[in-house]
Amino acid sequence: MGCAISGLAAKAEFGERSTDAAAACPSEAQIQMIKESWKVIRDDIAKVGIIMFVRLFETHPECKDVFFLFRDVEDLERLRTSRELRAHGLRVMSFIEKSVARLDQLERLEALALELGKSHYHYNAPPKYYSYVGAEFICAVQPILKEKWTAELEEAWKTMFQYVTSLMRKGYQEESSRQHLLTLSPKERPDKSNTAL
Repeated sequence: MGCAISGLAAKAEFGERSTDAAAACPSEAQIQMIKESWKVIRDDIAKVGIIMFVRLFETHPECKDVFFLFRDVEDLERLRTSRELRAHGLRVMSFIEKSVARLDQLERLEALALELGKSHYHYNAPPKYYSYVGAEFICAVQPILKEKWTAELEEAWKTMFQYVTSLMRKGYQEESSRQHLLTLSPKERPDKSNTAL
């Protein structure tokens, strides 16, 4: 399954950013390229979702630990026909579709991605895996877009995924900090009203 961006290349291409560093959002030209290509991709979203996750589990088997339903499944063929994997793939593709639709409304996209990052804290899905999904999405859509796939389009999708995953990481960290504060006793909690003068 040779996609130039899979495996170790995914880490370099979609590199882990610190939670404080926000990735740049796509340019206007990139947004238009993403939206145009999405019109073709959306006709095959179920297929792309399955391909994306089978590839993810193939190239990064440690990711299966996050997915309770797929943790012990070794047979990739069984994964390809799994209703649960199809359903999860469709949920992820739905998020990508919403992200594409909100590229013109960055406040709404930011809220969506932050919320998804927060929910991933509760799923025990750490941020180190988020960039892998973008890399596998790109590999899955290249054959669908055929000659429409260009280096510029690839860069546009990478930029979008880097932007969204940086927001998800921020949401994950916010929720992690919030949950940590909830575990502290009232005396341990930082309270601005109790500061000494």
